[in-house]
Amino acid sequence: MSVAAQASVSPKPVEVQKGWFASNWGLLAAAAALIVILLLPTPEGLPVAGHRMLAILAFAVIIWMTEAIDYAVSAIVIAVLMAFLLGLAPNVANPKVLLGTSAALTLAFGGFANTALVLVAAALFLAAAMTVTGLDRRIALSILSRVGTQTHHVVIGTILVGFVIALMVPSTTARVACLVPITLGIIAAFGVNKRGAFASMLMITTVQTASIWNVGIKTAAAQNMVAVGFIDKAFGHTITWLEWLIAAGPFAILMCIALYFVMTRMMPPEVAQVPGGHEGIRKSLADLGPMTGAEIKLLAISVALIAFWSTEGILHKFDTSTTTIAAVALMFMPGFGILTWKVAQPRIPWGTVILFGVGISLGTALLQTNAATWLANIVVAEFGLKNATAMFILGVMSLFLIVIHLGFASATALASAMIPIVIAVLKGVATPGMNVIGMTMLLQFVVSFGFILVVNAPQNMVAYGTETFAARDFVRTGFVLTIIAMALVMLLGATYWRWLGYV
Repeated sequence: MSVAAQASVSPKPVEVQKGWFASNWGLLAAAAALIVILLLPTPEGLPVAGHRMLAILAFAVIIWMTEAIDYAVSAIVIAVLMAFLLGLAPNVANPKVLLGTSAALTLAFGGFANTALVLVAAALFLAAAMTVTGLDRRIALSILSRVGTQTHHVVIGTILVGFVIALMVPSTTARVACLVPITLGIIAAFGVNKRGAFASMLMITTVQTASIWNVGIKTAAAQNMVAVGFIDKAFGHTITWLEWLIAAGPFAILMCIALYFVMTRMMPPEVAQVPGGHEGIRKSLADLGPMTGAEIKLLAISVALIAFWSTEGILHKFDTSTTTIAAVALMFMPGFGILTWKVAQPRIPWGTVILFGVGISLGTALLQTNAATWLANIVVAEFGLKNATAMFILGVMSLFLIVIHLGFASATALASAMIPIVIAVLKGVATPGMNVIGMTMLLQFVVSFGFILVVNAPQNMVAYGTETFAARDFVRTGFVLTIIAMALVMLLGATYWRWLGYV
């Protein structure tokens, strides 16, 4: 081989090596944080298992913030770390013996026995059924066909569609994936520039509405199920669908009103009314043809589910998870004809289920090993929360969650890491008369505030992939929405939520 040829090939291994380090810096940082924390002396009052859980928490947070590896893969890695590091640590209940890898692995996958996981998995099947039958698209187009051709009316219709679909499709990414093609169809029907003000405003409105109703409806997002699962585990109390809606619904309605004014004022459309736009939507609806038998059956199941969810604890004692999984079982029954396993299976994001289960396990282990309590005591001391008022605690913890969410691309991951610490913090303060369960629910509302960065939620990325808006427009409108949301949290905390007894 000539010198020239050697020179041409010799740099390749170096380039590959540099590329590997550059693309895996998040994983390396997470591993370094894990090792450093493990090498530190175990603090006084913290069990060895708790010390190791803090190291695993640091690893998980960095992995999730940097998206160094796939979320499903990260869940498996976290489970392995828990199995070995906790398995070789003294048992918290009996420090004279090791916990053992078998018991530690059982703890690592204990989240899969949580009823909240059942609800998330069932919700994904419902979302798949909506997509397969086209019922979600029919509902959206039916609403939009009645709002008129004025651009401001279309914005209102888009917000209304987001609310209705949130009631029936308990998966944010699935909802936005359904609505994005419809929004693109409206933009095309209006004959406007795909990168123009109207297109940008409408697409951002679509995705922000989804995020707002993640707060308003318990079953609208997986992160809510994380919080409900932790509340049930820590306090033995279940927050019903209707209780959640009564608390969060007014916030979501006020935020939707704010969204309308923010979007129409900050991104005014270049047209006020477009002839033919209404007909374009009607044509899309007509192209769907008459409702199929599968759509009618699914609509009946969905309406029945909403009825069961909203009357839980009032007319019956069936919890949300049980009624939802029963509905899914009915969808698969031979002869009923809505969905088959062969059709549904490839449409289910199994990685979400795995992340959810291990995320619950991570939070449970943080609580059981006293790691969350130890960390919470530091937070309480550093922020002066010990004898603070409930409103001060609500404000400080809300700001903390909003800031840390900037580094997360998944509200489910954020809830898995932070809600156990939130619970421990609230348990550690001495504020008289404060409702710890209620405050945990209110702070979970804030976990869904992924309004600012495109990378803060998967649904944001789905919409961004349409190339209808610039990231800077999402940031500037989302920043204003976040300020309004924070102001509403404090306002409702001082009034409505206090009257309900949650503060």
